[in-house]
Amino acid sequence: MFTSLQKSTLVALFFATTASAQIAFSSIESFGEALFFDTNLSANRTQSCATCHDPANGFVDARAAMPGNAFSLGDDGHSFGDRNAPTAAYAMFSPPFGQTDEGYYIGGQFLDGREADLEGQAGGPPLNPIEMGMPDKASIVARLTENPDYVVTMQALFGAEMLAQPEAAYAAMAASIAAFERTDEFAPFDSKYDRYLSGDYTLTNEEELGRLLFFSEQFTNCNQCHQLHSSQLAAQETFTDYRYYNIGVPSNVAGREINGVDVATVDHGLLGNPAVNNPAEDGKFRTPTLRNIAVTGPYMHNGVFTDLRTVILFYNKYNSRSEARQINPETGATWAAPEVPATVELDILNDGPALEDQRIDAIVAFLKTLTDARYEDLIVP
Repeated sequence: MFTSLQKSTLVALFFATTASAQIAFSSIESFGEALFFDTNLSANRTQSCATCHDPANGFVDARAAMPGNAFSLGDDGHSFGDRNAPTAAYAMFSPPFGQTDEGYYIGGQFLDGREADLEGQAGGPPLNPIEMGMPDKASIVARLTENPDYVVTMQALFGAEMLAQPEAAYAAMAASIAAFERTDEFAPFDSKYDRYLSGDYTLTNEEELGRLLFFSEQFTNCNQCHQLHSSQLAAQETFTDYRYYNIGVPSNVAGREINGVDVATVDHGLLGNPAVNNPAEDGKFRTPTLRNIAVTGPYMHNGVFTDLRTVILFYNKYNSRSEARQINPETGATWAAPEVPATVELDILNDGPALEDQRIDAIVAFLKTLTDARYEDLIVP
């Protein structure tokens, strides 16, 4: 016996396959691209993957980049998340979630690594009640069957019976989106920095100073977490080691006043990952890529900082004894206490001298060179 939903799916399959034998999408990547932009896969048909990962804005939520909007708005029009949506650009390079031989957690998707790979990540938002808000996988598959082009394409790519099997069809949808996210559209490696490496761009004096400082183990600690390859001249550097750290980020009180989450709530980060139960991992988050960092604010896992220079000053507070450096320039008050103080990794954060304004500005200038060519006009001088 078929349920009413299965019956409607089969009817849609019949009409779609008899109406057209032409495959609308020539590859799994092009099919995934269509799905990435399809708002019909959300409950109220208002939200797609691209809503929070907008290709025109560094694959982040353009709405959340506005002052006071650190968190993305859900399809229902009133629900907000409690984390800053990370960029989908260069996400393909994160290794599967796991532990190194030394016991460090690395990789995965989402800020806490709770999904091992892009396929798992792509399957999350459609079913999240405060994101795309669909009730179950079968309902999403029913939405897929409303589009005759999708039906023909999925049958051609995944088999004639695929859409009659909700679990398998949902996995195929997620795999298609992940395939699109693995294309060069998400990782062009064509920034000024990449052009510098290939000899097609000369860094300004300030950018070059910033580069030297960034990769220096004597004057900064930037590359301890934000360098993947051993050589600072390596191509396709993603500027992250994909490990998890607690750097003492404070709660985003102003953001929580908007999203309605109790300001006393603690985001446990990696410890909230179902695969992790060691209290030593409390409050740790995966190191983000610095690719397009200049145009993908707000910053930190909770969007607590608006300006990129503030982030550098936040790190610098650990090394500076200056009273002025203990003031958050965005609030005019002393830097707020860490959300999870017990596991802050001071051994890393305290490694390095204090930086004066010139060097801070130089690091910011260098970070701006990591912007993909298509987004260079978004950089604020």
